Order: sequence, then C-alpha cells, then structure tokens
Amino acid sequence: MSKAAELAALIGSQTALSNRNLIINGAMAVSQRSTSVTGITGGGYNTIDRMKVDLNDNGTWTHSQDTDVPSGNGFANSWKLDVTTADTAVASGSYHLFRYLFEGQDLQRLKKGTSNAESVTVSFWIKSTITGTYLAELFDNDNSRQISQSYTISIADTWEKKTLTFAGDTSGTLDDDNGSSFSLNLWFGAGSNFSSGTLNTSWASSTNANRAVGQVNAASSASNNIYLTGIQLELGEQATPFEHRSYGDELARCQRYCNALLEYGTGDTGSNRCYNADYAGNNGFVTMSYPKMREKPDLTYSIANGTISSDFSSNGYIQLMDAGDSNFYIYDVIAESEL
Repeated sequence: MSKAAELAALIGSQTALSNRNLIINGAMAVSQRSTSVTGITGGGYNTIDRMKVDLNDNGTWTHSQDTDVPSGNGFANSWKLDVTTADTAVASGSYHLFRYLFEGQDLQRLKKGTSNAESVTVSFWIKSTITGTYLAELFDNDNSRQISQSYTISIADTWEKKTLTFAGDTSGTLDDDNGSSFSLNLWFGAGSNFSSGTLNTSWASSTNANRAVGQVNAASSASNNIYLTGIQLELGEQATPFEHRSYGDELARCQRYCNALLEYGTGDTGSNRCYNADYAGNNGFVTMSYPKMREKPDLTYSIANGTISSDFSSNGYIQLMDAGDSNFYIYDVIAESEL
C-alpha cells in the first residue's frame, strides 16, 4: 500500500484516531438530569449532559433528548430545543446560545498564546425550522478573546452537517487548571448589543457588538425548533469522522461534572431511594460515596418522612442528616460540579 493510501485509510478509520474529539457527550447519549424540561427562560444545564445554554429574554423553550437524527451516521440521539413562547421583537440585550465549556488543563494541546498555536476544526449536525445565517464562536474566557464564523442553514427542518476551521491564537495562554478557560458557542438569537458591530473573523479582544453579527432569530415563532448532534472539536484543519465512544465511556466523562447518585427524575420509589432508620432515637444520616468530580459539588435532593437539618458534600462523598428521630428516605440525589 502506498503512503498516500495508508494516510487515507488512517483518516477514514473511526478507531485509528481515538481521543481526538475534545467534546464530551457530543452524540447526546447521556442525559442524567432529565430527558425533558419545559418552561426554560434562562441559562443553565437542563437535560443533555455537558450541554449548557445562555438565554436572556429570547423566548420560552423546552429542552429534550430526542431520537430524530441524521440517517446513516451512527447517531441514536439529538438535543431538541423547542420554542413554546416566541420572541418576535428581539430586545437589544437579548441573547440565546449553546455553550460548551472546557477546563483549561484539557486544552493545553492547543498551544494557545504561543507561536505554534494550533488550528481547530468544529463539526456538527444541525436541523432548524429557521433558515439563514447562524454564528459559531470560540471564546477564551481567561483572556477575554474571541473569534466568530458564520454558517448557513439552507433548508428548513432538514439535517445539515457544518464544518468550520478556526485559526490558532498566538496571544493569551490558557490557565492550566480546572477552571472554565474556553468555550465553543453556537448562537441562536442575538440582540443589537451582540450584533451591531463588525464580525470578528480573526482572534481579537472581545467586543460584544462584534460577536454575533447577522444571527437570525430562532425564537421567532412558537412552531420553531432546533436539533443538534454529532458535535466535535478537534485539532487541525481537517474534519475527521465523528468519534463514537461507548455509552459507558461518555457517562464516566460526564460524571466528572454531574453525578446522579440515585436515578434522578423518577421520584420516591422502592428502587430509587436510600433509606435510613433512626438509631436509638437519635438523628439519623445517610452517607453516599461517588467518584471524584471536578471540584466539591453542589447538592440537590428530595426527602420523604423527614427534614434535613444539614448536608455536606466533599470531593468523594455526601452526608445528609435528618432533623428528627424518624425514619426517612432520600431520593433524586444529584451532585453537580459544572463549569
């Protein structure tokens, strides 16, 4: 086999080029918090793990894990963003964007801020009711620098694959820690505060007005929706086939940031709760361990037959103490250590 043929075979293999996708859960397989959340008017993590939205005054949405996918590409799930209340007159300060946040220590290979800074290529599948110009952005949170590129959705309600290559940035190194150093942003709506300038198509200090120039308003009708899947960010100027990983691999990566310790969202059932009986009339407590997360997590949980007087989370275990001497159940426990 010739060297050219060997290289072509290597590039065409989805197994030979492992660990190239810097996005966790890009195939939208893991959804620990919930598979559907309604009434979304603000930012946060709602359904699909690692997929965050920043949203301000740009409609009301339902987020869900969906099975509508581009045929023949190995995907089983997508992330659906469905408009339930439209925003027909976008205010100047309105914004709506998907954000994928990276720890700085995971992106040192970008060599950002050096003369050897690496280009990166972003690819993803998208389906939207609204055609027109959309904006993709890389944002350096450590140094307030950004670069944007536009892309076009040509046909309504049809899966389209988008591939965008961004030059490396020779200014502004990324912190080598577990902080939120960098993000990939896909815009869905932008008021004039974010779209009235000149689009930054080269790396520059961030100016809000230059970030999303030309972006369409995807919230213009309550019949609109957006689907996303197959998100990949990799080094270099060539998009390779999507790196499909096992569900177990993706779940383990997601659990660094979100850990559903008891099956979240199904309520107080016999198979989905942790029971504690009081001991000799004293306050009872429940302790649960879990793999180490990005940092000390925040807790949410539900309780039956009691009241929690104190809770404690460390990077490895959780303890919840009952306020009285009754038996109690803890359920829907989730630990979050998101960026």
